[in-house]
Amino acid sequence: MLLEERDYRIRAGFLGDFVDCYMRLGLPIQRAHLGEPVGFFTSDIGELNHFVSMWRWQDLGERTARREKMLADPDWSGYLASIKGLVDTQTIRFLAPTPFSPLT
Repeated sequence: MLLEERDYRIRAGFLGDFVDCYMRLGLPIQRAHLGEPVGFFTSDIGELNHFVSMWRWQDLGERTARREKMLADPDWSGYLASIKGLVDTQTIRFLAPTPFSPLT
């Protein structure tokens, strides 16, 4: 099992706009292709303007196959156009749970 952490730093003052657009346009497409996420988070203390999503995969093969279908969906292109200019940087990490993690 792999846990994918996707951390987006959003332009200052636009986190609400990004979250709203994602919730209305991006999330339904992702749920249709990727399944249910582990969770979504925003930062409130410390480094601000971050939106973090977490996804669980059996392996990289599953992730690749599901994301290829999502990226081919024309609605996904429309969503990406709607958030153009809102994201400053994006960081993706893959985390493998320890044997004693409650996620295993």
